[in-house]
Amino acid sequence: MLGLHLIRANMNKKAQKSLNHQTEPDAHIELGIVRVEKSYTNDPETETKSIQEFNLKLKSVKILAYLVFVYLLVVHVVGSTLVSIYLSLIPGAKRGLKTKGINLETFSMFTTASTFSNCGFVPNENMMVFRGNPGLLLILIPQVLMGNTMFPVCLRLSIWFAEKMTRREELRYMLRNSRELGYGHLIPGLHCVYLGITVLGLVFVQVVVFCSLEWNSEEIGVGGLSVYEKVVGFMFQVVNSRHAGESVFDLSAVSPAILIMFVLMMYLPPYTTYLPIEQGENTSTRKNKGFWQENILFSQLTYLLIFIIVICVTERHKLKTDPLNFNLLNIVVEVISAYGNVGFTVGYSCGKQINPDGHCKDAWYGFAGRWSNEGKFVLILVMFVGRLKKFNKRGGRAWSLA
Repeated sequence: MLGLHLIRANMNKKAQKSLNHQTEPDAHIELGIVRVEKSYTNDPETETKSIQEFNLKLKSVKILAYLVFVYLLVVHVVGSTLVSIYLSLIPGAKRGLKTKGINLETFSMFTTASTFSNCGFVPNENMMVFRGNPGLLLILIPQVLMGNTMFPVCLRLSIWFAEKMTRREELRYMLRNSRELGYGHLIPGLHCVYLGITVLGLVFVQVVVFCSLEWNSEEIGVGGLSVYEKVVGFMFQVVNSRHAGESVFDLSAVSPAILIMFVLMMYLPPYTTYLPIEQGENTSTRKNKGFWQENILFSQLTYLLIFIIVICVTERHKLKTDPLNFNLLNIVVEVISAYGNVGFTVGYSCGKQINPDGHCKDAWYGFAGRWSNEGKFVLILVMFVGRLKKFNKRGGRAWSLA
C-alpha cells in the first residue's frame, strides 16, 4: 500500500514538472491531473489521447491504493472477529489462553496480524496447543495464503468484483493494463490463474506426502486425533511451510523426507509460478516445436531434490534406527556423487551403529551397499540422469521464481 502511494506521488511530481513547462496551460485540468509533455508528432488527437491515458492511470493508482487498504482492513477485522468467536464458543480452545493469562481479544488481533503478515509470532506455545481445534486452523489457513502466496490472486479477484459492482473505467484499466501501473503484486489474469494452480498444487503434494509418511506417527503428536483433525492439521502445517512458520506438530520428529520437502518450500519465493506462457500482458501459449517438452521438464537441482526425498522415504526406517550412518548429509553426498558420476562415498561403519548388529561386518563397498533395493534402484536412475544431464539444459524454464 505504501508503494502505491509512492508511485502516485512520483506521478504527481512528473505531472507538476510537465505543467511548469507547458506554454499553453489548460484551465480545466486539476492539479495532479495535467497535460503530459507534447509528443513529437504535434498531433492534437494523439496528444489528447495521451493526456486521457495519463489521467486514467493516475486515477487508477489512487483507487488501487484505497482497494489495498480496504483489503487489509477487511482481512484483519473479519479474521480477528472469527478467531474471537471461535475461542468464545469452544471452551477447550479458550482454556489454553486462560492458563497462560492471555486476553482473548489480544490473542485474536495479534494472531491474525501475525498470520496474515506471515510473521509466525503467536502469544502462546506456537499453535501446538490448538492441534485438536481444526475450526481455528481452518480460519487461519486462508489468512496465511491471502497475505502471501495468494495475495495477487485475491487482489485481482477483489478488483474484478468491484468492477462488476461499480462498472468504473479505472477498475477495467487495472484489469487490462496491470503491468502499466508498476505495482508488482498486480499481475495479469492468466498469470494469476497459473499462480493459484501452482500454490494449491504444491499444497496438495505436501499434504499427500505428509499423510503418507506421518499418518500414524506418535512421535509428532498425532495420537488421539481424528481423521478430520489430522487432515486439517497436516494442511495447516504445509501451508505454513511457505514463509509463515506456525506449527502444530513437533518438526524435530518429522521424517527427513518431509524436512527436505519443507526446505524446498521455504527456499521458493512467494510468487513462484508454473508459467508455460510468453511473458506479457497479452499472454498466449507458445506453439513452437519442442516447447511442450520444456514445460514438463524440471531444473536439474529440482530433480536432485526429488531423488533425495524419494531415497529418504525408501530408507526412512534406517534413518531412525541407524542415524549415525544413515543421516541426511551422507545421503546427499551419495546422491550428488552418483549424479556427477564421481564415485565418492562416505562408506558404512559398523562401529557407528547405535544398536550393534552382531552380524555386521565392514566391507569395501560404498554406503549405497547398505541401502534397500528400492534405494539402490533410485540411485541407478540418478546415475543415468547425471550422465544425460546435457540434454536437459533448458529444463525448468516454465517455472518463474518471481
